[in-house]
Amino acid sequence: MLAVDGMTCAACVGRVERKLGKLERVVATVNLATGRATITHPPSVPVATLVETVERAGYRARPVEPGSPPTPPHGDVDGLRRRLTVALLLFVPVADLSLALSLVPALRFPGWQIVIATLALPVVGWAAWPFHRAALAGLRHRTTSMDTLVSLGIITASAWSLWTLATSGAPPVEGGWTAVLHPDGPLYLEVAAGVTTFQLAGRYFEARARRAAGGALRALVGLRPAEVSVLRGPEGRETEQRVPVAHLSAGDRFVVRPGERIAADGTVVAGMAAVDTSAMTGEPVPVEVGAGDDVVGGAIAVGGTLTVRADRVGDATRLAQMVRAVQDAQAGKSATQRLVDRVSAVFVPAVLGLAVLTLAGWLMAGASTGDAVIRAVAVLVIACPCALGLATPTAIMVATGRGAELGIFVTGFRALEAVHAADIVVLDKTGTLTTGRMQVTGVAAVAPRTETELLTLAAAVENGSEHPIASAVRARTGEAPLPAIAGFRALPGRGAHGTVDGREVLVGRPDLFDDPRWRIG
Repeated sequence: MLAVDGMTCAACVGRVERKLGKLERVVATVNLATGRATITHPPSVPVATLVETVERAGYRARPVEPGSPPTPPHGDVDGLRRRLTVALLLFVPVADLSLALSLVPALRFPGWQIVIATLALPVVGWAAWPFHRAALAGLRHRTTSMDTLVSLGIITASAWSLWTLATSGAPPVEGGWTAVLHPDGPLYLEVAAGVTTFQLAGRYFEARARRAAGGALRALVGLRPAEVSVLRGPEGRETEQRVPVAHLSAGDRFVVRPGERIAADGTVVAGMAAVDTSAMTGEPVPVEVGAGDDVVGGAIAVGGTLTVRADRVGDATRLAQMVRAVQDAQAGKSATQRLVDRVSAVFVPAVLGLAVLTLAGWLMAGASTGDAVIRAVAVLVIACPCALGLATPTAIMVATGRGAELGIFVTGFRALEAVHAADIVVLDKTGTLTTGRMQVTGVAAVAPRTETELLTLAAAVENGSEHPIASAVRARTGEAPLPAIAGFRALPGRGAHGTVDGREVLVGRPDLFDDPRWRIG
């Protein structure tokens, strides 16, 4: 799998796929929203050759691991936000001034064209540079993209306006720029600035959507800890070694302490604890595990320490399979997207041809050069967004990423395509659909204890525990201060014990109260 940087539209996707497809026995599927190319290739075609092929097409490429989340485009988002902010601050006065002076000629003042040009040029130059840069890169590789249309539209409208200013028949006043204070022809600088601003806004919101969707996937990958405490040495005399989780092998034994995430799917060989699997399954009730029980990577151990034998590590774990399912769904192509990719191969050249025909047709019809040019620019500007080519992959990426964040995993794009026709949704899940967070729904007190007093005593004891049930009990008391506790003791898998205001308090499972060792009073 390759990460491909620099793609901006469906035409870019088609170009990369065609270049890679020309290699012998290479099949590539490129996703615009994720910026990833999934490639099937024989051993005779090394990864370096694939990277070189993509770079010859005019893009940057680097190999990435299949299970790694998309790199967050922080630089793209921040840079686009700065350019969009400047463009908006300058475009608004340009548009307002142009409209006011067009409707009310009496408001025109000496040098008003220069004011408009001064405000618009930073927008069509610096703010629009990402479009110009991409168009230049395509020109060097003798290719075109949607950026070519955007850049050509902006440059043509700006250049024609500046040419109109420079060739005005008005007599000079003091020389320099003052010689073009009264041009003969119309100016279209506000059009160029407006196209730049709206295109930047679209790119900015697209980049934000990609970053948000990638963030959900990165959060899922983040359920796997970076390091693990592995037991090394002969049995009975093992020592703990803190190693990166990538160094964990099947058969290794590792220690999971309270509050730590389990590094791999495995079997408990010693210890007892509650395991919080809410991030994996959505089940709010922790599972009590002991020797011989299975545990899954990504779950959190609470209320006890476990020694686990790793059975499945790396890409074989259930967590890795969940991540792969989301990525496969994002990387797949729907029927709509495949159609768009085919159209995009000829779309940009066709639009350029139509713009040239429009210019020639109006000139032959006797229109002025200015009218012919602005109509050709209109063809470029109207065509350049090509929203369909971007909307489809971005929608799939955002939908699958948001679903993963909510615990809903889409196994393929076909499921998303078919869901619009669903009339009935059947949910098959043990228990109930939950948010993954436990709540205390009721308190039953026996006289002379009141519900408030009982809840306060229980919350005071649970204040020393990290168990999910303890968190739910504490949350029920709200912001009320809790009394101090002495002699707190966690009873893994059973409950907790402590002394509150001189009174012994026991909180736990029903069978704990039948144990004579913990009978109170």
